[in-house]
Amino acid sequence: MWVFGGLIIVGVLLLAGLLVWAVVTATTRGAGARTTPGISPTDGRERTRQVLDERYASGEMTSEEYTERLHLVVLKLSRSREFSPVSTGI
Repeated sequence: MWVFGGLIIVGVLLLAGLLVWAVVTATTRGAGARTTPGISPTDGRERTRQVLDERYASGEMTSEEYTERLHLVVLKLSRSREFSPVSTGI
């Protein structure tokens, strides 16, 4: 009889642990989903610049389009540095 009571307590504790794990996993995945694992934001911007260069070299975009899009990439870079915790000292 005491064995079944012990098993019920163990089961409830395991269920509570599973619930805590699920909540922690769900909340931390939301924060980590903004960046791709293994790729830093700098790598992403470098890849964006590389794609722009390739498309311009192959003639897929005009000089005006290239300059405009390159300006947007640089503007986004400066804004991300402006608000990053490292640059603000947070």
